[in-house]
Amino acid sequence: MRFLLLLLLALSPLLAGAAEFDEHARRVPLGPLMDIYEDPRGTATIEQVSAADFAGPFRRHEDAVFNGGYSRAAYWIRVDLNYRPTNPGQSQRWLLELGYPPLDRVELYRPDGHGGYRAAQPTGDTLPWASREIGQGNYLFELELPPNQPQRFYLRVQSQGSIQVPLTLWSVHAYIEERPGHIYALGLIYGVLLAMLVYNLLIYVSIRDRSYLYYILYIASFGLYQLSVNGAAVQYFWPDNPWWANVATPLLIGAAGLFGCQFTRSFLRTAEHSPWVDRLLWLMMGLGALVMTLALLTDYGVSLRLATIMALLFTLAVFAAGIAAWWRGMRMARYFIFAWSALLIGGQINTLMVLGYLPNTFLTMYASQIGAALEVVLLSMALADRINVLKDERASLLEASRAGLEQLNRELAESNRFKDEFLSNISHELRTPMIGVMGALELLPGSQTPEERDEYQRIATESSRDMLRLVNDILLLSELRAGKLQPAWAPFSLHEWSQTLKQRFAAKAGEKGLAFAVELDAALPDRLLGDAQKLALIIGHLLDNAIKFTRAGSVTLRVSLAGEATLQLPLQFEVIDTGIGFGAAADASLYQQFRQLDASLTRRYGGLGIGLAISRRLAALLDGQLDHRSQPGCGSCFRLRLELGLPTSHHSPVAPSGSIA
Repeated sequence: MRFLLLLLLALSPLLAGAAEFDEHARRVPLGPLMDIYEDPRGTATIEQVSAADFAGPFRRHEDAVFNGGYSRAAYWIRVDLNYRPTNPGQSQRWLLELGYPPLDRVELYRPDGHGGYRAAQPTGDTLPWASREIGQGNYLFELELPPNQPQRFYLRVQSQGSIQVPLTLWSVHAYIEERPGHIYALGLIYGVLLAMLVYNLLIYVSIRDRSYLYYILYIASFGLYQLSVNGAAVQYFWPDNPWWANVATPLLIGAAGLFGCQFTRSFLRTAEHSPWVDRLLWLMMGLGALVMTLALLTDYGVSLRLATIMALLFTLAVFAAGIAAWWRGMRMARYFIFAWSALLIGGQINTLMVLGYLPNTFLTMYASQIGAALEVVLLSMALADRINVLKDERASLLEASRAGLEQLNRELAESNRFKDEFLSNISHELRTPMIGVMGALELLPGSQTPEERDEYQRIATESSRDMLRLVNDILLLSELRAGKLQPAWAPFSLHEWSQTLKQRFAAKAGEKGLAFAVELDAALPDRLLGDAQKLALIIGHLLDNAIKFTRAGSVTLRVSLAGEATLQLPLQFEVIDTGIGFGAAADASLYQQFRQLDASLTRRYGGLGIGLAISRRLAALLDGQLDHRSQPGCGSCFRLRLELGLPTSHHSPVAPSGSIA
C-alpha cells in the first residue's frame, strides 16, 4: 500500500501537466504544455535533466511557440503525453513535428521502458539530410504511445541562429491529409517566383534594361533564401552539404539585399532624383556585400545576426526610397510601395502566428511566402509600368526634339536670311566709302584749284576712316564673341572724354540739322578710373544710332550719378534722341547681331546692324547694364549703368553749370 501511494505521488506532477487526447485527435499543439530548461553551457545530459531532483530548473511555457531568440545556449523541452482512447484496445501511430527547419541540432529522447531514455538519431541542418528520421522539410519523429500510460519526452535543440520551437503532435492520417495542401501552396508560390524570374529574364534579353537584370538576381536570391528557410533547398539542392546549408541563409539574405538595393536604385533612378536616398542605398549595398563575405569567412552566428539587422535596415531603406519617389510624383513608385507592403504584411502575419497571437491556419502559416509571391508579381507590374513610362518619356522627348529641330531649322533659315542681308549690307556699306575714295582719287589729278584738291583729299580721308571703322567694328565683335577682350582700367579725364565725343558727333548731327548736347552732372569728379576706350565705343555706337534714326530735333548725352559713391562711383550714361522710336515687341531681338528692327531701315538708314550687339557685349565686359525705353514716333533713351573707380586724388567737379557748351 505504501509503495502504491509513493508511485501516485511521483506521477501526479506528470498527470497534472500532460496533454490528454484520444484516437479522434488529429492535431495537438504542444506549445502551452511544454516545460523549458535553458542550459547556458550546453553540457547537461539526459540523465541529469531527467533526474527526479532536477525538476526545479524547468519552467512551464505558456505561449503557442517557444522563441529562444539568438542564443548560444541549449534548450531542453519536456512534454508529457497521455493517450486515452475510448477503445483501449485500439493502437495508433503519432508524429511529433518541430516546424522550424533552420535549427543546427535537434535530439529527441524517448522513454526506454526501464525508467531511462534512449536517444533518437540526432538531426539538424548541420548534419546531412540522411540524419532525419522521416525525410521532410520539418523535423518529424514517430512516437509510440501506449493507451492510458502517460509518457514523458525530452527534446534538446541548439542553434547559432534564431531558436524557434513550434511543436505539434499529429495523427499519421491527419498529417498525410494535411501535407498535400502545404506542398501545393509552396509549389504555387515557388512556381510564381520561377515564372516571374523566367518572364523578366526574357524581357531583359529582349530590351537589355539593367533594371530587369538586377530584379532577376534579386528574385533568384530571395527565392533560394525561401527554399533554404523552408528546408526544401536542403532536401533537394544540397542534402549532403551541411556547411553550405548553414552558410546559404546569411549569404542569400546579403545577396537579396545587395541586388534589391541595386534594383531600387536603377528602377527609381535615385541618383538623378534623390541623391540622399541613393547614398543610403549604396550604404546598404555595402552592408549586403559585407554580410556575404562574413557568411563565407566567419562564424555562422555572427553573419546571421548581421544579416538579420541588414534585412531590417534594407526594408526601411527601400521603403524610404519608394515613398520619396512617390512624393516626387513618379507614377511607377505606387506599384513599388504596394509590392514591399505585401511582403511586410505577409511577414508580420506569419510572425504573429508564430508568437501565438494569430491562429495557425493555412493563410497565417504561408503568409510570408504569399506576401513574397505578391511582391514579385507587383514588382513585375511596376517594371512593365516603367516601360510604359519610359515609352511616354521617350515619345515626349522625341516630340520635344522634333519641335526643337524645327525651331533650329527656322532659326537656321532666319540666320541664312540675316547672313544674306548682312553680306548685302556690308557690301553696300564698304562700297560707299570705297567709291568715295576711288572717286576722289580719280578726280584729284584734274583739280583746278587748291580748294578742289583739298576737298577731294578730305572726301578720300573721311571715306577711308568710315571704311576702317566698319572693319574695326566687325573685328571687335569677333573678339568679343571669342572672349579675347579684357577691361583695361586706367585713370582718365571725364571732361576730356566727353569733349572728344562731342567733337566727333556734333558735326555729324549738325549736317542733319540736329542739336547735339553733352550734359554732365555738376557733382561728378573729373578724374575717374576705368576703361575709357571701351566706354567710348559703347556710347559712340549709341550716339551713332541716335543721329542715324533722328530726322529732326536733338540728340543728348547725359552723364549723372546713379547712386551713392563708396569705393566705386556708380554712373549713368543716357543717350536721348527725338527720333523714330520703336515698340516693345522689338525688345527681344534689338541687341542681336546683324539685325535691325526692319530690313527697310537698313536700306533707308544704312548700317550693319551690329552696333547695339557690340554695345551690349562691351557693357557686360565692364560689369555694366545696358537697357532702353522707347515709343514709336517719340524717340528713344538708351541707358548704360556701371561703376567706375576713383583715383586716390581727383579733381573737383567738371562744370558748375552741369553742361558743356
